[in-house]
Amino acid sequence: MANEEKTFQNTNINWYPGHMAKARRQMEEQLKLVDIIIELRDARIPEASANPILKQLSSNKPVLIILNKADLADEKKNLEWKDRFEHCLLTDSVSGNLTKTVVNEVKTILKDKLEKAKARGIRKKVLRAMVVGIPNVGKSTFINNIVKKKAARAENRPGVTKALQWIRINEDVELLDTPGVLWPKFENQNDARLLALIGSINDDVLDKEELVRFGLDYLKQIYPGMIADRYGVDEDCEDLLETIGRKKLWLSDDGSVDLTKSVDLILKDIRSNRIGRITWEDAGE
Repeated sequence: MANEEKTFQNTNINWYPGHMAKARRQMEEQLKLVDIIIELRDARIPEASANPILKQLSSNKPVLIILNKADLADEKKNLEWKDRFEHCLLTDSVSGNLTKTVVNEVKTILKDKLEKAKARGIRKKVLRAMVVGIPNVGKSTFINNIVKKKAARAENRPGVTKALQWIRINEDVELLDTPGVLWPKFENQNDARLLALIGSINDDVLDKEELVRFGLDYLKQIYPGMIADRYGVDEDCEDLLETIGRKKLWLSDDGSVDLTKSVDLILKDIRSNRIGRITWEDAGE
């Protein structure tokens, strides 16, 4: 895949396929046509999933932040993070009536713009919103929920949407669906690992064993006891990954722990909240 870099030597992660660079250029070209940016972030990592490129692109546009996948995140911390932003909604993208909620919020944010249009004799102004976010944050599922049909291709893996498309919600609002975009180089490798843990970076460019070891160590710090409750092990053991694999009998034919299987299953548990509802970042930081 163009421009992919499989590193994780020196614990570095970078993933910037060619279609992302193209998407960024297209988004810049379309910005003049939109009234508002709807930025989806992952509620489990509200800060790490904020793309600095998107911040640059939206510098002179109002922004509605959607903390998506809130059902996978810590319920208390969801509310703490929501309070950090001027305009913010919590959603899991698949339940509830998102259409009315999102359209009303967009109209509220753009109230002055609508009133000015009305004063100029424009009785029905169609508001245009660009929907942006990192890969696998749930943009396509979010859009399909709003328009009540399968208007955008949605899969639980990064890099599915690769082109821009306009989608009409109703007579009031149009959405511009955009591909998930990361940034060319992660200056903060802790953010990169958090993005990788939730599935926003292609697994093919990762050292998954090292990633899972990082995740387990991080969980011990922010949610002590959660790993013990899920796997029935002592969190302070010398090799937590090995201990979990042996406890769960994820073994190879020779009786040793099958680390590949252990890594894959623990990573799946992390991403599907089988360990628990986890928010990896503190809103107070």
